Amino acid sequence: MTVDLSNPGINVKYTGRAGVQQRLLPSYRVIFFDTLAAACSRGLSVLAGEPGPGEAITTTQNLNLASFYFARNWHFGRVDSARYFLWQRGLIAWLEYWQPDALILEANPRYKTSRQAIRWMHARQRPVIGWGLGAPPYTSRSPFTDFLRKYRKDFLLSFDALIAYSQRGAEEYRAEGFPIGKIYVAQNAVTKRPVDLFPARMAQPGKPCTILFVGRLQARKRIDNLLVACASLPLTIRPRLWIVGDGPAREEFEELAQKIYPATQFLGAVHGPELVTLFREADLFVLPGTGGLAVQEAMAYGLPVIVAEGDGTQNDLVRSENGWLVPSDDQGGLQLALQEALSNPDRLRSMGRESYRIVSQDINVEKMVEVFVQALNHIRVS
Repeated sequence: MTVDLSNPGINVKYTGRAGVQQRLLPSYRVIFFDTLAAACSRGLSVLAGEPGPGEAITTTQNLNLASFYFARNWHFGRVDSARYFLWQRGLIAWLEYWQPDALILEANPRYKTSRQAIRWMHARQRPVIGWGLGAPPYTSRSPFTDFLRKYRKDFLLSFDALIAYSQRGAEEYRAEGFPIGKIYVAQNAVTKRPVDLFPARMAQPGKPCTILFVGRLQARKRIDNLLVACASLPLTIRPRLWIVGDGPAREEFEELAQKIYPATQFLGAVHGPELVTLFREADLFVLPGTGGLAVQEAMAYGLPVIVAEGDGTQNDLVRSENGWLVPSDDQGGLQLALQEALSNPDRLRSMGRESYRIVSQDINVEKMVEVFVQALNHIRVS
């Protein structure tokens, strides 16, 4: 998607040259970085490397307005392991080449080269912003817990400002002792403001509602929970179920659907106008497992949503006015939410209107970029 440089939709500008470090560059972040680049008068460069072994993440090195600098990622341990850490070869060389006036780093203490980058910037009296999900409390005790807690706190306090993905993340940073006046909340967004009018859906008496899922078909998406929950609903409200996407668990999910909920259609990977049609014809979007960037896209098409709780970003996006947040991997909670949703189609349509309002006014790429620009314009070296 090309961003119109003459009209990026951002009313404020950062007059300096900005740099952003990422472990990797997912394809869904292109629109955000290009929109941010359009708001940086002297340009934006993004440094990122490649995923670790076994990571099912689609990445890119192609940006339209921002420049890209490749880092060689050395992954030590599995990415999802508590002992994982990352070394990014090329980070300091990139700083010397790009000479950013301000630097944005992922606020992850496991990225061992980040401290070098902070020292490099501060030696030149240039500010560094940390960007992250938050700092959740340590729930397990080990001989290293106190050390890890102090190591993380010292790392966070070395930043000149922090940008959190959510209000919950901001509260976690505040609890770590970071000054509240230097914490910004840029609610995580992957879509721009919708440009089309709200897609009104007409009532169709006697026709079952249609539930849509869009995402990669892997175990953590918990399509199995969704199938079981649908099969447990009263016959009068059982929906059609459209599953869009592909992945390693597709065959397993298809076999389960054939046994317990044959009103399920597995449509494979769908893109472009065909996917738009599915969003417009569905009545409810459901994300029963973790991840799921399609939630915001569904909301932009005026769909109410049912979403499993995760890292805190869902709490800002999904509200009682537009959907249901259910505990992660709670099949009973998912079934109750489905039953409440499908029992009142008229309410679903009004909730869909609120979904559309949220992504139009509250949470979108433009809003996210505005917060980043505000932080860039306000920070000073501590």
